[in-house]
Amino acid sequence: MHEYSIVQALLDQCEEHAAKHGAEKIVKVVTKIGVLSGVEPDLLQTAFDTFKEGTICEEAEFVMNIQPLVIYCRACQKESTLEELVMACPECGSLETNLLDGEDMYLMSLEME
Repeated sequence: MHEYSIVQALLDQCEEHAAKHGAEKIVKVVTKIGVLSGVEPDLLQTAFDTFKEGTICEEAEFVMNIQPLVIYCRACQKESTLEELVMACPECGSLETNLLDGEDMYLMSLEME
């Protein structure tokens, strides 16, 4: 389950940011998770709850914002947010698309004290 290694890296980032800003604890961790990131949100939540014990994030709320796919169509030159995992443009049906968002995971913000 690679969610454990992802959470460990996330907690390491949190520790670094807290140390850099002189924070004693982190109360909220906000992430953005793309639907094509390969991350299973339920497993990520479980891993975060398990591994935050004894860290600066021990009392932190973990927020996951799920990012749908966003594409740009080269045929009709429109940007679209997709409801389904199909790379066809919903405007014109073209497959000449570029993926703009929805395949990565990001640490978006931290609330620290």
